[in-house]
Formats: sequence, C-alpha cells, structure tokens
Amino acid sequence: MDRQAAIEILLEHYQSPHHRGPIADADVMMPGGNPGCGDVVTIFLKVDHDADKVEKITFVGEGCTISQAAASILTDMVQNTPLAEIEEMDYHVMMDTLGREIAQTRPRCSTLALGTLKSAIQKYRRDRMRAEAGLPPTDATPVPFQA
Repeated sequence: MDRQAAIEILLEHYQSPHHRGPIADADVMMPGGNPGCGDVVTIFLKVDHDADKVEKITFVGEGCTISQAAASILTDMVQNTPLAEIEEMDYHVMMDTLGREIAQTRPRCSTLALGTLKSAIQKYRRDRMRAEAGLPPTDATPVPFQA
C-alpha cells in the first residue's frame, strides 16, 4: 500500500470510527494510554466463552489520528477472532496494517490499541480463573505513570 492510500484509510477511520462506544455488559473494560502524548483508548470486550473468541469489541478514546484510527482498524480486524490468536499477534501486524512508513513515525500510537486489547485479554483470563476459584475479579484501574 502506498503512503497516500494509507493516509486516506487512517483519515477515514479517524473521522468515522468503526465499533466506537461502550458495551454495557462487557466481560472486561481495559483503559490504556500513552502518558507522554495524551492518547487514550479504552477497550470493551465481550467474549464468546464457549469458543474463547471475541464476540464483540468496541473502544472509546481520544488522541491523535493514528491512535484512534488504529483502534478502529483493530476492532475490525479481531471481530470473531480466537483470543489465543490475538495473544500471538505481534505489534508488527499493526505497523504493516497501518502502513509501515506512517506507523514507524509513531509506533506507540500505532500499537496502543493492540497493547490495550492484549491487557484486556489477560484481565479476562485472570478474572475467569478467579471466578472459578470463588474469588472476586481484579481491579482494572491502571497504576499511575511515574517518571
């Protein structure tokens, strides 16, 4: 994909994001952000428990064009995807999907949504194990960034 085509796709997703908004009955809600630049993405994930795959995924957030477009693109990519497959996804997948020339200039923005989704899956798995053991779910509140 050439640079101009990649820019057009990013702008389309930024201006008209797919799968934007919270899920009221999400299995997990995971906030993520880049403290240095102000990008914020919160992933809402509903899991098909029997198939261990994404049943529904949405996001809310604010920030630069790349971080928000990447979240929209990622939600398109992973609908109905097995969680194990997402856990195996390398950050280069987002770089390649967004257009390497553009994504390499802002790697943290390009991969924020994927990192947040992977954290959401980890929390989902922890909470399922805790529920099976009769324990309450973990708290998703992130630890504040300290330099």
